[in-house]
Amino acid sequence: MNLKIAVLGGDGIGPEITQQSVKVLKAVADRFDHQFQFEEALVGAAAIDLMGNPLPEATLDLCKNSDAVLFGAIGDPKYDNDPEAKVRPEQGLLRLRKELGLFANIRPVKAYDKLIELSPLRPERIKGVDMVFYRELTGGIYFGEKSLSEDGTSATDTCTYSVEEIERIAHLAFKAAQQRRKKITLVDKANVLETSRLWRKTVTDLAKNYPDVELDFLFVDNAAMQMILNPKQFDVILTENMFGDILSDEASVISGSIGLLASASVGYGNALFEPIHGSYPQATGKGIANPVASILSAAMLLEHFNLTKEAESVRKSVELSIHLNVCTQDIDMDNHYSTEKVGDFLEGIISEIGHIRVNNENLNIGQMTII
Repeated sequence: MNLKIAVLGGDGIGPEITQQSVKVLKAVADRFDHQFQFEEALVGAAAIDLMGNPLPEATLDLCKNSDAVLFGAIGDPKYDNDPEAKVRPEQGLLRLRKELGLFANIRPVKAYDKLIELSPLRPERIKGVDMVFYRELTGGIYFGEKSLSEDGTSATDTCTYSVEEIERIAHLAFKAAQQRRKKITLVDKANVLETSRLWRKTVTDLAKNYPDVELDFLFVDNAAMQMILNPKQFDVILTENMFGDILSDEASVISGSIGLLASASVGYGNALFEPIHGSYPQATGKGIANPVASILSAAMLLEHFNLTKEAESVRKSVELSIHLNVCTQDIDMDNHYSTEKVGDFLEGIISEIGHIRVNNENLNIGQMTII
């Protein structure tokens, strides 16, 4: 298969982790006889600094004319800490989602047995957790009309949803549930919000088309509590933009590190793949950032194009790296590897998968382990 992939490293650790994903994708292309073309472009604070625009038109054009977008991270403290800033890095990502029509954000959350001890939750609560969030991405309060009074003493953010916006992501969630454990939990605040009542009515009506899928409901405050008390109850979680943003970040503690969680943002014609973590500016250039979330996002990219064997090779390689403790310091503070070495290891595993041996002595001293 031939794919053109736009690479938007973005800010902070974004370029470092994305470089490892490109490395892994090149290994996949070589092993499975594909042609992947990569082209880089600016976005976020890096683009503001050079061009005064968080999403330059050249970047947007590249994304529109690519098969997929591999995204790093976005954000910079000099904008985060300036409430007067008129242009912000995050505006670039929000506009990119809107322009590409990326209405569905898909975030898997899985508990790895080897890392259960890293989670603040008790092992018996999280062992076996395997859920996926379907978060609506281009509507709701993040994209609603915003206003600030002339005297600066009151502000308004409007939350708006249409039946069409709800139905299109709900269809994706139901289809995903049919391939999993056949359960959807709709998270809303229907006891208070009119938009949530529209969500509940629309999804309930749509559920009639998927009789093999069980539909459950939780108010968002209860869902936040249940995510800690009994996360194993969840299979597919369907929700609106802001609720999904908050809950999926909360769920990241289950895996033991936010550096392990991937995401895909998809629409009818375009798709973007990115880790759920931020730009982590304090770690920039230090080689300590975990590239696995970005690499697992690359696996989701492969799966999006029905390259299932290729995606599985990436996931199996990640599982092996975790089993062998080839991890960055967020996973193991005492015995860890650099961002680049983890990427090198995964690249090597994919290239040699099926006929490799692991040199434990080299592993212990931080060298490559493929022999």
